[in-house]
Amino acid sequence: MTDARNTAPEQEPVLGANEDELEAAGVDLTVAEAAAPDREIAVEVGENIVEVRNLTVKFGGLTALDDVTFDIKRGEILGLIGPNGAGKTTCFNAMTGVYKPTSGDVLLEGATIKGRKQHQITRMGLSRTFQNIRLFGEMTALENVVVGLDARHRTSVPGALLRLPRHQREEKSSIDRGMALLEFVGIADHAGSLSRSLPYGYQRRLEIARALATDPKVLCLDEPAAGFNPAEKEELMELIRTIRADGYTVLLIEHDMKLVMGVTDRIVVLEFGRKIADASPEEIRNDPKVIAAYLGEPEDDVA
Repeated sequence: MTDARNTAPEQEPVLGANEDELEAAGVDLTVAEAAAPDREIAVEVGENIVEVRNLTVKFGGLTALDDVTFDIKRGEILGLIGPNGAGKTTCFNAMTGVYKPTSGDVLLEGATIKGRKQHQITRMGLSRTFQNIRLFGEMTALENVVVGLDARHRTSVPGALLRLPRHQREEKSSIDRGMALLEFVGIADHAGSLSRSLPYGYQRRLEIARALATDPKVLCLDEPAAGFNPAEKEELMELIRTIRADGYTVLLIEHDMKLVMGVTDRIVVLEFGRKIADASPEEIRNDPKVIAAYLGEPEDDVA
């Protein structure tokens, strides 16, 4: 896959931004705009939007993440891969406030997330999905997305209780934007269905829509293809490309190497909590350290 960092001019904007890509993906541009009308979608490609610096996470005597450093470029799809137990989800959790790092830091557009709570990090612009789906099963698909949109609301509790004009405007806007997001991910026809009754693949799409509802600067996807069949994985790849084409930066954890190699611009590889590679998909595919991490060292190389 072509490395977007090398082909995009320094000042070229990513669209919400790239009408040709969105139209080719079958996305109505009015839908994309309705989903996030206030987002600044013309951004420079290539500058660092996230900086992970010497990130270490320890649980008692176990070091789950060991002095990991990498960047995420604005407008790219970065893959974070590694064998089971490599520290991928621990890294996600430390970046999004689920775990408190033992040492190191994560910067989002130069601002530290250290000491911030999960909802504060979400408001800063770092949103995520989870490996195990975490939807509100007794809420409809639309209601689940509206919950995500609440992260950007400014109405006070008294204002909501009294249904003041601002609350009513935000409520109507949430429904409109929620429907636009459901259409964006391809499940608008199921807006009124309880989330627990949706097919598994639609639940995954709904979780992505809810994460997008928080208007993230970086969308972190934790194994979004888990449990998918090959056709569903192909559809997911198209959705991820469409999300990036609409101006989002994406961080992707995924075990399926075909999907990772087919959709990412760059890949960071972890093994036993340490970073062992950071390169393009083609370079990663042929890196002896990465091959050894996944397949094991040949017996002749074992001391």
